[in-house]
Amino acid sequence: MTGELPATMTCIEVSEPGGPDVLRPVIRPLPTPAAGEVLIKVAAAGINGPDLYQRKGAYPPPPGTTDIPGLEVAGVIVALAAGVDGWLEGDLCCALTAGGGYAEYCTAPAAQCLPIPDGLSLVEAAALPETYFTVWTNIFERARLKPGETLLVHGGAGGIGTTAIQLAAAFEARVLTTAAGPEHCARLTELGAARAIDYLSEDFVAVIKEVTGGKGVDVILDIVGGDYVARNIACLARDGRLVNIAFNKGAKVELDLMPVMLKRLTLTGSTLRIQPVARKAEIAAALKEKVWPLLASGRVRPLIFRELPLAQAAEGHRLMEGAQHIGKIMLVT
Repeated sequence: MTGELPATMTCIEVSEPGGPDVLRPVIRPLPTPAAGEVLIKVAAAGINGPDLYQRKGAYPPPPGTTDIPGLEVAGVIVALAAGVDGWLEGDLCCALTAGGGYAEYCTAPAAQCLPIPDGLSLVEAAALPETYFTVWTNIFERARLKPGETLLVHGGAGGIGTTAIQLAAAFEARVLTTAAGPEHCARLTELGAARAIDYLSEDFVAVIKEVTGGKGVDVILDIVGGDYVARNIACLARDGRLVNIAFNKGAKVELDLMPVMLKRLTLTGSTLRIQPVARKAEIAAALKEKVWPLLASGRVRPLIFRELPLAQAAEGHRLMEGAQHIGKIMLVT
């Protein structure tokens, strides 16, 4: 460890389950990296959907993980624990974490750290890990999206949505998406969506049937759940794949599963946070090889909606729950 590090840091804790106001700045001891981990002086951290669920008490951290929210950061490595290879103190990186990102310092497994893509700022880089790990694993690994296939992305204006649209288009899939209002829809077509469906005024099932000539889509990435599950099944083509990564309208539904059998559908989903470090390391390696060059070339890029000081994490959560944003809301230290 080079230089003198402070004994304490400012971070954001959840005082009790509840609304955004339960997020409060506090002073805590500096975390110590365990074997295989690095300590990062955080420049920026992203706000993500799981953070909102954790704040409400609906998504507790895995056992042994800090209760400080925050699943992605970027900054400078200031300390290395035993067993770390390929990184040095002073290196800039972005990292996927299991928690702790809403802080001035954060630990992360070295295997979950990635270099800053050429041309991106630290704030932009901090917007990458949670969304890109999630999109890559669910769309390209679990759902096996192929060039020439059609993808439907629900919630296209969020961090996951804007990432999914850009990446799928870059890998030569046809992308359809849903969003709220004409302004969001126009922006998403600029990002690469062939058609953005305004769910406030259009029935996405009818639009999908029309634009695909009745065939349906090959893959759906859904964060909504609830009554969308049956409607998604109606939208899928033969051998289609539905991937759920959240259930904003509820996880319990009553379904007629006959279409699943008749159309040979696959219904799947995943969460990222609880997966082992070795699995996340595999995802990081795939992203570095296949996606980081797209970022460096400018082919895809994170969209930053707003930057807020770390102490204003509650305002960031309010903005995200207001669902008026396009892209990521970031906390900067």
